[in-house]
Amino acid sequence: MSLGRFITLEGGEGTGKSTLLAALRERLEAAGKAVILTREPGGTELAEAIRNLVLHPPEGQVWSSMAEALLMNAARTDHLEKKIRPALEAGSWVLCDRFADSTRVYQSVQNGVSANVLKLLESSVLGATYPDLTLVLDAPVDQAAGRRAERGGSADAFELRDKTFHEAVRQAFIDVAHSEPARCALIDASRTAEDVAEAAWRQIEQRLGGFSGDAS
Repeated sequence: MSLGRFITLEGGEGTGKSTLLAALRERLEAAGKAVILTREPGGTELAEAIRNLVLHPPEGQVWSSMAEALLMNAARTDHLEKKIRPALEAGSWVLCDRFADSTRVYQSVQNGVSANVLKLLESSVLGATYPDLTLVLDAPVDQAAGRRAERGGSADAFELRDKTFHEAVRQAFIDVAHSEPARCALIDASRTAEDVAEAAWRQIEQRLGGFSGDAS
């Protein structure tokens, strides 16, 4: 059996990553692929515990950008070792809601951690396990905020940050997509969920292919 494929979805809050993940899973399974859905931070028991610490710190407490970066990479190490790499080695396609690009972005903007430090952490943690394809979802910040409001539920530590932060995050993701065009595809997420899913599927077909009906 050949190795699976690793696809990550990136973008700001409210850009529709969860909705797109479900749609892509359905399309891939219909094409005969074994699919694993996962997320970051999270994906394993230990990584989910870190997720809760980062996104919902005790009341009145705030992590520094460096502390966030270290926690994210600790969670990612466990996630890679226990879930992502074994799934890829078994031939599954892994679809992940956020990955290393989110750490590059969220922990670097607004006087965060230097890019050189984040790159060093990233290369040490990821080794050779980089995504085959990263779909970067982009939508205006106000539109994304409206979607988050419609979704309801309690906001996490990042969602609560101001518009200036989210604008910086949006631009940083665009910069990532433009800096690595061989790996990244920038998707206009201001459109309907159906249109976004179709655009994402076209990228998967063009860049990864191999939909012959087998589960390899």
